[in-house]
Amino acid sequence: MELRAFLREAVAATGACLEQLLPTPAGLEARLHEAMRYSVFAGGKRLRPALFVATLRACAEGLEAAESEYLPFAAALEMIHSYSLIHDDLPAMDNDDTRRGCPTCHKAFGEATAILAGDALLTQAFAAMLQLKKMVSPARLLDAMEEVAIAAGPRGMVAGQMADLALEGQQPTLAQLQYMVQRKTGALFTAAILSAAHLAGANQPQMRALRDYSEHLGVSFQIADDILDISGDPLKLGKPIGSDAKNNKATIVSLLGPKEAGLLARQTAGQAVAALAAFDERADLLRGFPHMLLRREN
Repeated sequence: MELRAFLREAVAATGACLEQLLPTPAGLEARLHEAMRYSVFAGGKRLRPALFVATLRACAEGLEAAESEYLPFAAALEMIHSYSLIHDDLPAMDNDDTRRGCPTCHKAFGEATAILAGDALLTQAFAAMLQLKKMVSPARLLDAMEEVAIAAGPRGMVAGQMADLALEGQQPTLAQLQYMVQRKTGALFTAAILSAAHLAGANQPQMRALRDYSEHLGVSFQIADDILDISGDPLKLGKPIGSDAKNNKATIVSLLGPKEAGLLARQTAGQAVAALAAFDERADLLRGFPHMLLRREN
């Protein structure tokens, strides 16, 4: 299947599932749910759910249920991603006013509601994952959820955000920046891929290959994202460019320069593809992601 057609399909399927998982109830908490939906449905490429589904297809022979039955898990990954963006945009963090061309959640709803919306999305995500408990073996589901819990916590995204804050105004090394990127950005990519692999019953060599793939993919993606922050079109990005420089944030691009950083991004993208050498053509969707993400304009 052509990758862009697959992405359109994955976006539509994930969106429909999110609509079911995030209704808009009446009552005192209605504004909370409005803020949750505002951030989740503000746009975005749904890359993490798409990577999850592409990995299911790469390991399809081990699936215990139809692919559609796994969509609540894919949607949960998007909830966690949206929660992280809400909190990263807060004044105490990155202090961003726009996201995907719209006011950030705290600008639209206030800081207190934005914090609660992020908290609610994170916890609701785990409830969504548990919808699979009657369809897949408990061991597989627990292994998959453990991957996500680690990625979202103090060994993953939270550690990456803390490293990002700690490095502000510093002159970090490449190793420090790669540590930050692999956690702040790469951890949830890794969780999306490895959780799907667990659910599909992947063997240990496949798990190692997919972990290698995901770690290289995360670094390549973040470098490309940081290059866009310097030279991208703000109308296509949906946010002002130059936010890293404004916030005095060091990036791999600011350390190496755009040319050398671009070379590193292409190198890591190639390493990601090479990691899938043992997989057959069912992994071709995964093989297409690294270079597609390098070429994106938003």
